[in-house]
Amino acid sequence: MNTAAILAIALILDAIFGEPDWLWRRLPHPAVLMGRAVGWLDETFNQGTARKLKGAVTFAALGLAAGLLGLALAELPGSPIIQTAIAAILLAQKSLTTHVRDVADAMRQSLPAGRRAVAKIVGRDTTSMDAPAIARGAIESAAENLSDGIVAPAFWFLIAGLPGLLVYKITNTADSMIGYRTDRHRDFGRAAARFDDLLNWIPARLTAALIALSHGRTDSKIIRRDAKLHRSPNAGWPEAAMAVQLNIALSGPRSYNGIMQDFPFVHPEGRKNLGPNDIEAAAAVLWRVWWAVLFVTLLIAVA
Repeated sequence: MNTAAILAIALILDAIFGEPDWLWRRLPHPAVLMGRAVGWLDETFNQGTARKLKGAVTFAALGLAAGLLGLALAELPGSPIIQTAIAAILLAQKSLTTHVRDVADAMRQSLPAGRRAVAKIVGRDTTSMDAPAIARGAIESAAENLSDGIVAPAFWFLIAGLPGLLVYKITNTADSMIGYRTDRHRDFGRAAARFDDLLNWIPARLTAALIALSHGRTDSKIIRRDAKLHRSPNAGWPEAAMAVQLNIALSGPRSYNGIMQDFPFVHPEGRKNLGPNDIEAAAAVLWRVWWAVLFVTLLIAVA
């Protein structure tokens, strides 16, 4: 069975089953194990002097270990089944759309419920968010995680098999934990953050193209213009494409750790008064892109 066929089956399994609670209540999720490894390395080596070098060496060792683990698993008897299972577990289509739609459902109950729901998927302050800010946060998370959680893992699995998928996921996990410009992680997490930017460069732009093309749009000039307004070199691409598709404004001012930061809006001419229906529309975009990814994967599988 070729890599594309394995990925196609994994995409379908993830879309059907997602993250079953009955399983992950009994076993640690691989992403949790990755997080524990990154956390231990952070606690053990992120101290003293030469933190930038320590971070680079530590992250290189972590990435090498993930790649070697992937190679070893790919050589085991029954490897296609093992690879399919791992790929399905590490894709995030159903769980992403579920979390995003949970915010829309919560907003329809009350504003505080919406704030609690969106706090589970964004890193900004949520205690004083109004309804449009809640909706923007959910939609931005949907767009960014469409790239990080579906397109990028699928892309690297197609390119480099299970080793490529595991290296990508450990890199993305490390970036989410230590890739911040804080006093503690500015130096130690630099290598993880830069490598994550590198691994996401193509998938982020591919995600933007899939959003546009799967809806029959060719707004490349607007998407390129608006992607540059985002503070991230990659996240702006899927966010800009999502904003253009829904004709809304994303990003904009938000608060981190009690400090309001005046980020520019992505697609500023779009609507700013957003609500739960806009979140539902974004979730529909996620599924349309999923179908596009599956279609392309099946074409590769039979080529």
